[in-house]
Amino acid sequence: MAGKDYYDILGINRNADEREIKQAYRKLARKYHPDVNQGDKSAEDKFKKINQAYEVLSDKENRKKYDQYGDKWQYADQFAQTQQQGPFRDFGRAGAKQRFHFEESDLGGLFGDLFGGGMRERRPRSRRGQDMEYAVEITLEEAYSGTTRTISLQAEEPCSGCKGTGYIQNLPCSICRGAGVVASVKRIEAKIPAGVKNGSRVRLAGKGGPGYGGAAAGNLFLIISIKPHQLFERNDDNLHVDIAVPLTTAILGGEVTIPTLKGKLALKIPPETQNGSTFRLNGKGMPHMGNSKYGDLLAKVNIVLPTRLSNEEKKLFEQLRELRPGG
Repeated sequence: MAGKDYYDILGINRNADEREIKQAYRKLARKYHPDVNQGDKSAEDKFKKINQAYEVLSDKENRKKYDQYGDKWQYADQFAQTQQQGPFRDFGRAGAKQRFHFEESDLGGLFGDLFGGGMRERRPRSRRGQDMEYAVEITLEEAYSGTTRTISLQAEEPCSGCKGTGYIQNLPCSICRGAGVVASVKRIEAKIPAGVKNGSRVRLAGKGGPGYGGAAAGNLFLIISIKPHQLFERNDDNLHVDIAVPLTTAILGGEVTIPTLKGKLALKIPPETQNGSTFRLNGKGMPHMGNSKYGDLLAKVNIVLPTRLSNEEKKLFEQLRELRPGG
């Protein structure tokens, strides 16, 4: 396979399942995240490649295209269309009979090229614009609230001189040199809804490749990747966080402050709370994309033992040991 090997980038076999792909991505994303490797340009480049590989392999349809076309997978539909629509559709195909299929417009173009005249003036064919994909990386906070991105796309649009045909009076167009399209750059203000996940495909209708012959433009799909967070780990729409609880609070009960994506909350800790206990805060997780529901926040207790004890504190612990021999 020519070009980038996404399987090699993630360190997985070509027959890896979805779980293995996700595990490999999480492990590498944490290792090479820019926040962990500040100022390390090579780690930043590696992180971008990891995200690019995950975006493709985590999507079944894109992975299928990649397995067939390698890092040119984005043009899979175009390749298939070219194979189906060319004037010599069956020519050169392995095992195919040497047959030629001409349409009237093909004959006009063919003889026009050969003899400089042509049977009739070329007319633009109506063809819907190509769908496009664009990778976008956001933070967990942006995924929680929704965000926007200004996207600059390198695109092609039908040449105004020849109206996308590539020819003027059967001679190659001097503007596009017979290509039928000219390069352009378009900027799009893209809205990313709250609740998106890793691998989410956000559809922007009509923002893809231009249509030809009056046909509609294609769609633009934003492929979302979310940066690993320092505090929270996401599982579907639930969030997991570790909270530090002082030993005395765990034994006697009390309150601790815990973080959420909307700010801090006070959590009541009952007496004799054990290390590793988990508290569920309903509706404090991630929003569900497309409706008003929210996931939960699961806070796991991490009991913090006191250090640098004073003599008085040591005496109190000695008394406790005498009262409760063996712990």
